[in-house]
Amino acid sequence: MENIVAHPPPLNGGEDYRQPATLRFLAHFFSYVFHPLFIPAYVTAFLLYIHPLAFAGYSDQRKFFSLIAVFFTSSFLPAFSVFLMWRLGFIESIFLRTQKERIIPYAAAIIFYFWVWYVFRNQHETPVFFVHFLLGSFLAVCGAWMWNIRLKVSMHATAVGGMVMFFLLQVLNRQEVTGQYLAVALLVAGIVCTSRLMVSNHSRQEIYIGLFTGMACQLVAWWL
Repeated sequence: MENIVAHPPPLNGGEDYRQPATLRFLAHFFSYVFHPLFIPAYVTAFLLYIHPLAFAGYSDQRKFFSLIAVFFTSSFLPAFSVFLMWRLGFIESIFLRTQKERIIPYAAAIIFYFWVWYVFRNQHETPVFFVHFLLGSFLAVCGAWMWNIRLKVSMHATAVGGMVMFFLLQVLNRQEVTGQYLAVALLVAGIVCTSRLMVSNHSRQEIYIGLFTGMACQLVAWWL
C-alpha cells in the first residue's frame, strides 16, 4: 500500500535519485516482493508448509484453503479496496502518497485484518501462536493508522518488524523454529528497510518508527 513506483525524487531522507540504476531496480523489486500486504501470507505459508508441527494435523487441501483465506483477506481485499477508492475518486493515487490518502485504506485494512484474526481465533485447532501473529498484524495496522495522524509511517517497515518479532518469539519459546529462520527474517527486514530508504520518500524516522511499531504490536499480541 506504499508508493513503490514512478514517483519523484525522495523528499524526506531517501536517496533514490543518487543511486545507480541497478540498485534502484533491486530496491523497487524487493519493495514489490515484500510488500506489506504479502507478509501475512508469507508467514502463513511458512507455518503451513515448512514449520514441522504448526499445522501437522491439517490435510493438504485444508492447508491450501487456509493459505488462500489469509491471502484473500489480508492481501487481495485491502488492495482491491484501494483500487476501488481510486476509481471512485476518494483518493488521488493507488500509491497513497500522502497521509490524508491513507486514512480510508487503513480503516478498510483494519476491518479485514480483524476479520481474518477473528475467524482463525474461533477455529479451536488453530495453533495459538498463529492466532497471536494475526492479532499482532491487526494491531500493527491500527498502530500505523494512529501514527498516520502525525507522520507517514512506513508500512513496509511495520510489516517486516512484526515478522522479525514473530520469529524471535518463536525461537525464545522453543516452537520448533531454529535461529536460521530468524536470521532470514532479519536479512529480509534489513533489505526491505534499506530499499525503502533508497526509493521512497520516507525519512529514517518513519522507517524506524514503523519497524518498532510492528515489533511492539507482536509483543502485545503475545502477552494478550
